[in-house]
Amino acid sequence: MDQEISMVIITGMSGAGKTVAMQSLEDNGFYCIDNLPPVLIPKFAELIEQSGGKIGRVALVIDLRGRQFFDQLFTSLNQLNQFQGLNVKIVYLDASDQTLISRYKQTRRRHPLAPEGSLLDGIQRERKLLEELKGRANLILDTSRMKPLQLRERMVDSFVIKEEGRFPVYILSFGFKYGMPIDADLVFDVRFLPNPHYVDSLRPRTGKDPEVAEYVMKWKDTEQFLEQLTQFLTYLLPQYKREGKGQIVIAIGCTGGKHRSVTIADYLYRYYAQDFRTSIAHRDIEKE
Repeated sequence: MDQEISMVIITGMSGAGKTVAMQSLEDNGFYCIDNLPPVLIPKFAELIEQSGGKIGRVALVIDLRGRQFFDQLFTSLNQLNQFQGLNVKIVYLDASDQTLISRYKQTRRRHPLAPEGSLLDGIQRERKLLEELKGRANLILDTSRMKPLQLRERMVDSFVIKEEGRFPVYILSFGFKYGMPIDADLVFDVRFLPNPHYVDSLRPRTGKDPEVAEYVMKWKDTEQFLEQLTQFLTYLLPQYKREGKGQIVIAIGCTGGKHRSVTIADYLYRYYAQDFRTSIAHRDIEKE
C-alpha cells in the first residue's frame, strides 16, 4: 500500500452501540461494512490494496451474529500484519448487564446467544466469549451512561482526521458513587476540595452555575491543585501525542459528579482549548 489506510474494527457486546459507532464513522467518510464474517477480513484488505488509494478509511463491525465464523477472527487479525500501510484499530464497546437488558427490553430484540432462553444468560455467555478480544482492543468505551450523541462524538474524536497539530483531549466529570469510567486514561479525585453540597443554597445547583463554580474556585487548596495539575498535564499531553496515542481521556471525579468535578472539568476544558482539540462531557450532572 502506497498510502496509510485506516481500518477501524468495531466490536463488543450486543446492544452496546456498535451501529451508532459505525454510523458516526460512515457520516465522516468511512467505507463501512456491518457484520462482515471475520474470515473475509484479509480478503477485504486485499481489495482495499487493489483500489489504488480510492478507499482510505474503512470501518468493520464484527460481532457474534455470525457465530459460526467468529472463531476465525484472531487468525484473520494476525493475517492483517502482512499488509504494509494498514493501520488497524480495534474498538470494543461495553455496557453493564443492567443497561444491556434494559436496551433489549425496549427494542424487544432477542439476544443472538439466547434466542429462546434467559437474556441475562446470553449476555454473560457473550461477555465470556469476547473476553480475549476485549483484551486486544485499542479503545474500550463503556456506553452504559452515554447518550448516542456522546458516543458519536467519541468516535469522531478518536478516528476522524484531526485539525493539523491539534491533539484531541476529552475531559469527563463523574461521580465516584456511580462508578469510575473504564475508558479514562487519567483519573483525578477532587473530593478533598470543599463541597458545595453542604451549602443549602448551592446543593440543588451544579458546577455549571456561576455561584457554585465561584465557591469551588475560591479556596487556596483549589488554586494550588489547579496550578500543579495544569503544570503536570502541560508536560504530559505532548508526550502522549509524540507516542502516537489517538486521544487522551481525562476524568475528574467527586462524590456525586455534580459540583466540584464539573467546575474543575470546565476549567481544564477552557485552559486547554487554545492548544488542543478539547471536548467535554458531564456524565453524572443530572443524577440526584
